Amino acid sequence: MQEASVIIVGGGTSGIATASCLTKKSISYIMLEREDCFASLWQKYTYDRLHLHLRKQSCELPHFPFPPSYPHYVPKKQFIEYLDNYVKHFNINPLYHRAVELAEHDNSHQNWRVKAKNRTSGHVEEYAGKFLVVATGETAEPRIPEVEGLEGFKGKVIHSTGYKNGKEFKNQNVLVVGSGNSGMEISLDLANLGAKPSIIVRSPVHFLTRDMMYYAGELLRYLSLSTVENLVVMASRIVYGDLSKYGIPVPTEGPFTMKMKYGKFPVIDVGTVNKIKSGEIQVLPAEIESIRGNQVLFRDGKSQPFDSIIFCTGFKRSTKKWLKGGDDFLNEDGFPKPGLPNHWKGNNGLYCVGLSRRGFFGANMDAQNIANDIASLITQQEKKELLV
Repeated sequence: MQEASVIIVGGGTSGIATASCLTKKSISYIMLEREDCFASLWQKYTYDRLHLHLRKQSCELPHFPFPPSYPHYVPKKQFIEYLDNYVKHFNINPLYHRAVELAEHDNSHQNWRVKAKNRTSGHVEEYAGKFLVVATGETAEPRIPEVEGLEGFKGKVIHSTGYKNGKEFKNQNVLVVGSGNSGMEISLDLANLGAKPSIIVRSPVHFLTRDMMYYAGELLRYLSLSTVENLVVMASRIVYGDLSKYGIPVPTEGPFTMKMKYGKFPVIDVGTVNKIKSGEIQVLPAEIESIRGNQVLFRDGKSQPFDSIIFCTGFKRSTKKWLKGGDDFLNEDGFPKPGLPNHWKGNNGLYCVGLSRRGFFGANMDAQNIANDIASLITQQEKKELLV
């Protein structure tokens, strides 16, 4: 059994952020990552045109700013370069190909016992640590909803994690399912590269520009959330007009309220709205009823043929499958039950990072809070042992 003070499950951006903070505190850790690289979502499962939607100052990881030469909105290639330098700088060495199968607290030894399958050798390995950090993130396992007849669809069916660019879809009728940031930007990419995309938009969507998001963040330092939200909604209406005429439902709640209440992020528009207005991207308002061959039937009674389907339908967390004893901390969907600001700490040395739905900034704060808390607990324990 390998032992360290902390076991980190997950080698994504949240995991390496936590590792850097622990390193700054000289706290030993073992990081278990099921893929063959750190930050696998960014390195393997994101599309080519992706940029950070927020300015770089809001997206940097702890103790390591972006280079001044990087643009405000960092492209995927440079962000991966930044992460690579981050890992090297803090000498972070995850154990790759480790799929955690069980993590439970051992009350007799007052530590966490973790079993992970080595996907290279096939062996099950055991680890122990006084503290356990769940760093598997919000984007653990791609989710494709069950649709009657999907298995018989004649064209290509992929999740957004399998999409790179629109070149292979040129001249195709492509159905994009999901109207979040990924769905909107993939639709734009398809349109730019000669495909004919249609996107299903069933729920209300806020469209904001990058500048709107930036200035909203600046204004929140001085004004109330409701005031800033009203200003942002007003600016969006001035820039985009009434989008309901294009089939996009108008929200009754503000963009930041929807984010906090439902985890629904506003769409950062980088050109999609213009394509919708020009008709190059078709908006479909109805949910899929079933699929017959290449014909997609919708719940409003209409149907339409498609050559390919791309599901931008988010992710599900796998934590429930392997974490035992965390029911009072994480819900069925793998998100923390405690609200802000205590969402990152559970009982018996259990923590989570990057699950507050506040992006890189939230993960940054979580990682620092966790390292500080663990350092404090270790110091307290050492003082007790000295007194004994």
